[in-house]
Amino acid sequence: MDYKAKITAKGYLFIMPYLVGMLIFYLIPYIISIAMSFTSGVGQKTYVGLKNYVSLFQSDSFLLASKNTLFFTFTAIPLLFVIALLLALYLNDKLQNIRIFRSVFILPLVLPTASVILFWQIIFKDKGLVNHALNILGIDSIRFFNSEYSMLIIILIFIWKYVGYSVVLFLSGLNSISSEFYENAQIDGASNWQCFKSITLPLLKPMSFLVLILSFVNSLRIFREVYLLSGAYPHENIYMLQHFMSNNMSNLNYQRLTTASFILSIIIVTIMIILYRYERKTDVV
Repeated sequence: MDYKAKITAKGYLFIMPYLVGMLIFYLIPYIISIAMSFTSGVGQKTYVGLKNYVSLFQSDSFLLASKNTLFFTFTAIPLLFVIALLLALYLNDKLQNIRIFRSVFILPLVLPTASVILFWQIIFKDKGLVNHALNILGIDSIRFFNSEYSMLIIILIFIWKYVGYSVVLFLSGLNSISSEFYENAQIDGASNWQCFKSITLPLLKPMSFLVLILSFVNSLRIFREVYLLSGAYPHENIYMLQHFMSNNMSNLNYQRLTTASFILSIIIVTIMIILYRYERKTDVV
């Protein structure tokens, strides 16, 4: 066996525990769940073809959950991206000793979820600070988590929790851009906007791609906060796909659960493929 073959064999040996664990705990259960989505019954299962999928897309609760999840994803992530980028640009220009602020930005990520929920309950609960201020002004209290404002609050919580981490990533990308590019551009008469469009954005694309990927993954984890704030059956504005699957799990409706999970996995994979292809396309250009 030559040297290259030995190195390859050692590499496979090192990743074998990961591959075995992924096969046992992820891949095999995933295949079983896909097979279950084409059956009906609890004990003796019967093959029903696409009946579960047709039934799912005729379900008002599934359609509502899908609409809310997509709205949250395509609203919260762009807002988070823009706010984080603007903050990073401002802090990169104004603050030289940025290390002091990095721990502050990361703080919402390391706080226990229970503490985060308690903080937002103190602000937006029926007798919270916002309603107390409204009552002083003579305005009736608003049940924020059970009203049309609920989605706005969840988006606010998401941005508050993850914007600091995104700012740190953007600052790392900005610090890696040599100042010589800007100096040469300014000598040639380029404005600040031209420098941003022609230098900052192109050189920041790898970090922008990373921020988008992490934001998308984190958007799927906001269910914890929503569940703890509003329970298993929240206001219709924040009834997500995770609620739908969790409730079907509680009701032991495994066929509907696995069908919804498979559809959600297809959506996730499709979005990831689109992002990766866009990133590769921009690299080629």
